[in-house]
Amino acid sequence: MAEAPNPNSASKNESLTLEKVRQALISQEDTIVFRLIERAAFPLNSPTYHHQISSSPSLFNFIVKSTEALQSQAGRYEIPEELPFFPENLPPSLLPPPADPPVLHPAAASINLNKKILDIYLKQLLPLFAVPGDDGNYAATASSDLDCLQAISRRIHYGYYVAEVKFRDAPQDYEPAIRAQDREGLMKLLTFTNVEEQVKKRVEKKAVIFGQEVSLDNNTNSVKQNGTVNGKYKVDPSLVSRLYGEWVMPLTKDVQVEYLLRRLD
Repeated sequence: MAEAPNPNSASKNESLTLEKVRQALISQEDTIVFRLIERAAFPLNSPTYHHQISSSPSLFNFIVKSTEALQSQAGRYEIPEELPFFPENLPPSLLPPPADPPVLHPAAASINLNKKILDIYLKQLLPLFAVPGDDGNYAATASSDLDCLQAISRRIHYGYYVAEVKFRDAPQDYEPAIRAQDREGLMKLLTFTNVEEQVKKRVEKKAVIFGQEVSLDNNTNSVKQNGTVNGKYKVDPSLVSRLYGEWVMPLTKDVQVEYLLRRLD
């Protein structure tokens, strides 16, 4: 699991540097690609999301809520970028809170895009990479969905740290827009199109490398010299690039903007 610059120690001021944040984001790309590959091993398995179980509207809801309750007691949500999808009535952590002083502004605790992430995942992303069908493995499917969701959510809410380290490095650039509550101005400051294109290319290449069907003959998958994907993969590499371009990076910037708007409070 890719965490903050150091699990639990994202709260150490000395560990929060732009380079460490960047390396953490790159590491999280690996996790997301592998999670998507694991989920793509199952078909869509629609009954997972529609058949009521106990008091839950679906097996998916039941497994996510039950898993989050257990993880909450184990202290998962004491880490700022780890956020539950169903935060209502979660049991408290049985572990002591982190000993290190936090590096994030308290406003981070009020920013949670998981409802939007869940909606996008179920309605837009999942139908794109899970093939139609039903193999009956509903519990494993729901667990794999949660793994995907948590990895994507962690990456998006890591925007807290991106915003904090950028603000610390150049407060004079951000303070005027923050004081004016200028969302558009902050978004412009946070947008680097060339960097985003590099990220999209990198995650697509990772999906090519991680998602190859390994064989002992010479007919291995490859990437053509012009950059296009050639061959059969466990998850469509262009879809991973699209995931980052349309959802992950825009939502990460939304987190950064919301955080910065509150940074001087």
